[in-house]
Amino acid sequence: MIETTTTIAGMTLPLRVANTIIGGAGAAGMNCAVRLVEFFRAKGVTNPHEKVLVVTGGLALGASRMSGSDKQTYYKMGTSPRVPDTAEDFAKALTSFGCCHGDTALVEGICSLRGFYHLVEAGVPFPHDPCGAFIGYKTDHDPYERATSAGPKTSKFMAEHLEARARRKGLAIIDRQQVVDFVTVGEAEQRQIAGMVCVDPTQVENEAMGLTVYVAANWVLAGGGPGEIYQATVYPPRQRGIHGPGFKAGLVACNLTESQYGLASIKFRWNVSGTYMQAVPRIYSTDADSRDEREFLTEYFDDLPAMATNIFLKGYQWPFDAQRITGHQSSLIDMAVHQETVDRGRRVWMDFLQNPVGKSGWGPFELESLGPEALDYLRKTGALHATPIERLAHMNPPAIEIYAEHNIDLHREPLEIAVCAQHHNGGFAVGKWWESSVRHVFVIGEMAGTHGVKRPGGSALNAGQVGGLRAAEYIANVYGPDGPDAQAVSGRAKQGLTDIVARLARLLESNQAGAVNPRQAMDQIARRMTQFGAHLRSRRGAAEALSQGREQYRQLVSGGLAVGSRRDLPDALAALQQCLTHVAMLKAICGMFDRRAGSRGSHCILDEEGIEMHPALIDPQTHKPYRFRPENESLRENVLSIRYAPDTEELFELWDESVRPIPDRQIAFEPAWAEFRSSKIYLDGTPNGASKA
Repeated sequence: MIETTTTIAGMTLPLRVANTIIGGAGAAGMNCAVRLVEFFRAKGVTNPHEKVLVVTGGLALGASRMSGSDKQTYYKMGTSPRVPDTAEDFAKALTSFGCCHGDTALVEGICSLRGFYHLVEAGVPFPHDPCGAFIGYKTDHDPYERATSAGPKTSKFMAEHLEARARRKGLAIIDRQQVVDFVTVGEAEQRQIAGMVCVDPTQVENEAMGLTVYVAANWVLAGGGPGEIYQATVYPPRQRGIHGPGFKAGLVACNLTESQYGLASIKFRWNVSGTYMQAVPRIYSTDADSRDEREFLTEYFDDLPAMATNIFLKGYQWPFDAQRITGHQSSLIDMAVHQETVDRGRRVWMDFLQNPVGKSGWGPFELESLGPEALDYLRKTGALHATPIERLAHMNPPAIEIYAEHNIDLHREPLEIAVCAQHHNGGFAVGKWWESSVRHVFVIGEMAGTHGVKRPGGSALNAGQVGGLRAAEYIANVYGPDGPDAQAVSGRAKQGLTDIVARLARLLESNQAGAVNPRQAMDQIARRMTQFGAHLRSRRGAAEALSQGREQYRQLVSGGLAVGSRRDLPDALAALQQCLTHVAMLKAICGMFDRRAGSRGSHCILDEEGIEMHPALIDPQTHKPYRFRPENESLRENVLSIRYAPDTEELFELWDESVRPIPDRQIAFEPAWAEFRSSKIYLDGTPNGASKA
């Protein structure tokens, strides 16, 4: 890294220059940084750590460090000594629900064990047996036993151990850097990111406003998902992603309609999947003051064994699933919780001190009455204890400890839960080397839209490791360790940098009548997304939300954001970025209504002429039972792409891309070896991101 200064609008700003700048220090970003240094070193580059710079908004923050579940899952190729597996089968599992490119899915399968064993060697404590086999288990949407776990903190361990490895290699990590914007040069296919401006929220009152300019030849975006875009969210606080700057830089996005929602605790944000549900706790509701306890689930099931068995099944059928509502299936529980919390204004709790309670006349809870899938599992794990807390303590003590670390004692108190946004399956479009639609810009981790409608639980952790590996390999072998010329690049980007500083100055003066402060703006965005862009969606609601979102963005940009002082500047920038991001997501949702996609993945499309969910689930808008439109499976071969179009009324343009198939390339060793030696493997013509220019 080169450290110098540059003068913009009369201010002297720090300027940092590197071959590759990685934005984000979670498990995906840290892995990419480590891999890139290793690849550069293998190619004989002197001091390869000086070529790479990691820039992050909060080293201890983000989903990798602060989120998880009972035994946070890592999904990989099977490693059982007795269960065979292939990368092609892996790819079929990833693509089976549609809207997922086959080439990236196959790469995630082929490279999964490279990523997994790299983590093992870094020190992540994945368990193995006496012979060294990493025994797996089944997770949601998983036809094999590919899943493994290092406990509730799997991704935290990954990020921490990879950070330790990065520091041992001498990598520089710059903390407290919030992205203001990217500076681009060139147009259409020649567009590139030339620079990035960041602000340090702790230094905004200094002479340079806390700003730093970064210049690089290559960029890797690893900023995570847009979690704070929702009101009901299990993402860690201040998990915002950097999608807004990505859109403005011209990156094409895809599958923005596809997110994952599920039951989570809200006092401490944590997914209540896996053994939390497999312990079969009591789930009940109260009024706002924690009084008037009700066994509300009894409205939706015919008997206690069916109700309790579906509570168990929520363990590995955790994500809300439109296809698992009717017929008294497990996602009926999510809908019941939604009705109790959102429609009725009550609070819902999980109590591990008591077993499920049924209606009068149903009789007491008995483990032996559970369905065979639940009972067999509890027998195999030896968890036939009298109470849920005993069963949970037997199966997974760390699941209790993680709450104790946050001053919640499951031995004494229940967990308040809600249906929350958990993971974004969409993101920016990438090719099979994880390069975006803008050359020299790679997107990895949750920001990359490599997932389709559904994904096996834990496959996101694998995708982040594989994406980082692939981006690093491509940068090292195709773009190389040179550059950039800081003076030349900053000269080309001078006007863009000046425009950013001028925009910040205008923000500090924007206090027009009726202006809202950043917190108010964010609250409006979050309420809108949770109401109209989460697990329940309607055509009218989405259209109204999109119109309101576009109008809000225009108002915020034109002076409708009240910034009382420089201290408010970082939150104001975040509000602008989040507003643009949620407009993109709502635009995509409306686009899918136009295509009559129906309910799929983890969201339901409400339709008065559709299928009735359950007679006790009443839509407060119509006062009739909720009904939903089933999935239009003919759209599984399409991926909805979207790009920022600032000069249009709509702000974004949409189009359909055909799904790229799983490659079926048969080649003998000798020609494959020749392709590798000549570096032809990097130049096979596969489109980067989306093919539309």
